[in-house]
Parts: sequence; C-alpha cells; structure tokens
Amino acid sequence: MWNIGADSEVVFGSTLVPEDRNPTEFSIAAMPGIVIRVLVQVGQHVDEGQELMVLEAMKMEHRIVAPRAGTVSEITVGQGDSIAAGTLLAVVEEDGDG
Repeated sequence: MWNIGADSEVVFGSTLVPEDRNPTEFSIAAMPGIVIRVLVQVGQHVDEGQELMVLEAMKMEHRIVAPRAGTVSEITVGQGDSIAAGTLLAVVEEDGDG
C-alpha cells in the first residue's frame, strides 16, 4: 500500500498519518496548501506517474502523482480543501496481480 502526497510523495488531506502505522507506508504533505484539483476517484486504477491531484502552495502548483501502478483505495481531501503540512492525501494500493 502506498499513500500519495505533495512533491511526489504519498499523502492525503484532512487526517494526519496515525502514529501506530508503519511510516514506510506513508508520505506526508511537505507544506500547507489548497487542493485545487482532484483527478481520480476511489476504485480507479492508476498507472505509475499518473497525476492524482494538484495542490497550490507558495503560489505554485504541485502535482501529486502515483508512485506506482495500483488502485486508489482512499482520498481524504476534496477540491478547495486547505491542508496542513503532514496531512495524508490519498492511498494507492499496489495491484495484487503484479
């Protein structure tokens, strides 16, 4: 399982990564920002490098991409949401057939 986040990290929106989770499964938002576009849906298959969402931070757009092929199992933010640094943005689970 991989979580996607800011600056090509695995991350998602309104909840911080729980402390009891394996930190190697998660990436966190590097800085606060605003979600300006969500481009995928839960249950959707994504390819490695596919854009998942776009954040605006420090007056720049930051593309959040899938680190590998898999299925989006969770999206914790929506368009217009303000996020804090350290926020979990999404989860992409690795396909079981690969």
